[in-house]
Amino acid sequence: MSAIDFSDPATIAFLADALTAAGVDGLEISRPGGQLRIIVAGERGARISSTEATPPAPGFTSAVVKAPMAGRFCLDHPASAVPQKLPRSVSDADIVGFVRVGHILLPLRAGRSGVLTRLLAEPGALVGFGDPLFEIELPS
Repeated sequence: MSAIDFSDPATIAFLADALTAAGVDGLEISRPGGQLRIIVAGERGARISSTEATPPAPGFTSAVVKAPMAGRFCLDHPASAVPQKLPRSVSDADIVGFVRVGHILLPLRAGRSGVLTRLLAEPGALVGFGDPLFEIELPS
């Protein structure tokens, strides 16, 4: 039996749809290389957990928001009429973008308060787990 590729967006979308159809509340899979958590949230459909920005290395004054899973990187919500502009101030709970897997949008939280200064991935690009998406300049 071959291992399931949890970095494949089609696999994640299939799992989310299967959980929703089966009436299961959620699924969590942990393995040495990472963790996948899908939570079915009633009428709103499935939600896939996001990871926060990685903490800065000692001596650095910035943090990087990384992709929590594979999918299409979206800078703005598809229903938004106003595009995001950089640089801009963000709090740790602010949603700074999305990763789209099938019909599911996974919100990306800043994870740190500071100034969102750089876009590290092109909107619409296929990104993988851990790919850098944004850089946040941290207050001194």
